[in-house]
Amino acid sequence: MQAQINAVIDAFPYLLLGAVNTAIIVLTAMGIGLVIGVLVAVGLVYGPRWLRFLLAGYLWFFRGVPILALLFLFYFGLFPYLNIQMNALAAVAVVLGLTTGAYQANIFRGAIQSLPRGQFRAASALGMSDAAAIRAIILPQALRISIAAWSNEYSIILKDSALAFVIGAPEIMARAQFVASRTYQHLPLYLAAALLYFFLTWAGVAALRKLEQKVRIPGYTEEESS
Repeated sequence: MQAQINAVIDAFPYLLLGAVNTAIIVLTAMGIGLVIGVLVAVGLVYGPRWLRFLLAGYLWFFRGVPILALLFLFYFGLFPYLNIQMNALAAVAVVLGLTTGAYQANIFRGAIQSLPRGQFRAASALGMSDAAAIRAIILPQALRISIAAWSNEYSIILKDSALAFVIGAPEIMARAQFVASRTYQHLPLYLAAALLYFFLTWAGVAALRKLEQKVRIPGYTEEESS
């Protein structure tokens, strides 16, 4: 028992650096996904038919292919083929960003479509262009409504980031596996890794919940409508 405790204590700073790398991967991926998701959602709702067709193909591809297959496809296939120099950490963030972008697009599209359509017509009646109405009226409301679903996507991407160790990204699982393979203390080290994932999930979801309460729109929450 003492050997197991000592193994975790000795490895904890090393695992903690892995947690920092995991947080960097997830935050970068969520940022990439946010930009992609908003643009794709706007295109799906307001774009012409040909654009909606192309964007639907993007959604189906990244929602239909497993994360592990995408990591191998991009890191060992597409990036070298295009002569793109990218380390494992950045590659994972890009792949997860493209993947979560597909899911976030559906979140934002649902939020946009839930808004009263009269708002867009009223903005046009006031002389606002479509782009200005989307930017100043539609998106600020849609982003606020989406925070609850966005927090779920955060926890999903955080857990998906554990697959990054298969291409050598130095995140939590990679570092836990490295130490466990040398100390043979698998149970305590993988338990420590699991607790780090749990803490990152709890901290991120709690922060997003506070943000949701701070910026929520009256009339769009169950608490205020009940």
